[in-house]
Amino acid sequence: MPIIDSHAHIYSDDDRRYPPIARPLRPPKGTGTVAHLDRERKGAGVRHVLAVQTTTFYGWDNRFLVDSVRANADWMAGICTLDPDDPHSPDLLAQYAQGHNVRGLRSYQAADGRLDHPGVVGLWEAARRSHLVVNVRINRDKAAELAALLKRFPNLMVVLDHCMYIAAGPNYARTLGDVLDLAQHPNLYAKLSFLPTGSAQAYPFEDMHDACHRIIAAYGPERCLWGSAFPCELWCPRTTYAQQIRLFSHGLGLDARTRDAVLGQTAHRLYFQRTSNPSSTTKGTR
Repeated sequence: MPIIDSHAHIYSDDDRRYPPIARPLRPPKGTGTVAHLDRERKGAGVRHVLAVQTTTFYGWDNRFLVDSVRANADWMAGICTLDPDDPHSPDLLAQYAQGHNVRGLRSYQAADGRLDHPGVVGLWEAARRSHLVVNVRINRDKAAELAALLKRFPNLMVVLDHCMYIAAGPNYARTLGDVLDLAQHPNLYAKLSFLPTGSAQAYPFEDMHDACHRIIAAYGPERCLWGSAFPCELWCPRTTYAQQIRLFSHGLGLDARTRDAVLGQTAHRLYFQRTSNPSSTTKGTR
């Protein structure tokens, strides 16, 4: 099974054509471009990449993402991000799902702080109709609201981005506990991208290994997937792109079945088979 990177952020070097937001979070010069990502993924043996809309640079403007994934459809697909407080967002999501190589929605809470909000629900419903995967970006304070939405949308596949940002420190055990509790929902998948960002140690981030193993055990390998948070120079500067893959292929001691699922099979089933219910083949434990 080819390796699939389920979480990369891309940046244009043409601010005139694709203007950033005020005070954008900008990667170091020469990094984060599509060309840079292409070099990194080829060098590491990655077949496909899911490009996630870079909200900290472009806000809700998905034009660069959409243009990039259409132009590079042989190896890249898109996950867009839309404003849940904008009533036009569900229609725009439906447009992106038709012929634009967008395979998912990254879901944010509404402006009032709620995840279980009519605007969010409207986007999730639009994603369900278009057979898109929802990727949800939350901290642990929204765990209960996420659980309510998962029950309301049992046939919608949802990916928990960065596992609610598990990190070494005083909230480590509580955040991990919430992630494990959410495994009871069979339509929720865990994105194991928190090791380099949450660790207090250098590579190979051994203080995050137990959390990773426990999440895989709770969700099952068929509901776990890897993402790089490219560009590493901005989001996880203590590691390289290739090191992240080696962490899952060798450093964590995963068996072959688990390794193949996390590094490619799960993401392939979710984003590239284009089925309406990828969980129908899931065998992992809750």
